[in-house]
Amino acid sequence: MSLFISPAYAQEAGPGASGGFGPLIMLAVFGLIFYFLLYRPQAKRVKEHKKLVSELGKGDEVLTQGGLVGKITKVAEDKDFIEIMLNESNSIMVQKSAITAVLPKGTMKSLN
Repeated sequence: MSLFISPAYAQEAGPGASGGFGPLIMLAVFGLIFYFLLYRPQAKRVKEHKKLVSELGKGDEVLTQGGLVGKITKVAEDKDFIEIMLNESNSIMVQKSAITAVLPKGTMKSLN
């Protein structure tokens, strides 16, 4: 049968694998990319939101995550809730963490 098919010989082994620092360097690069593109911006947003929530006070006009705009009438420091007046006859209790933005004074009047 070897008349039509030439015999195949195994190739000799090539040089050994390199040092082993390549995968470690790639892992470090991916770690840095993860830190600067994902973790750091998210941590910055969380820090800004905590600052916003801690500075809430009576009379501030706020926007909630649900899209409600109102004026803070009562802030309970010991609890995590605030009372927001939506208009003269409606007020609601929401968690402080549900506040997304503090609006400039007079925003509620300009929306009516």
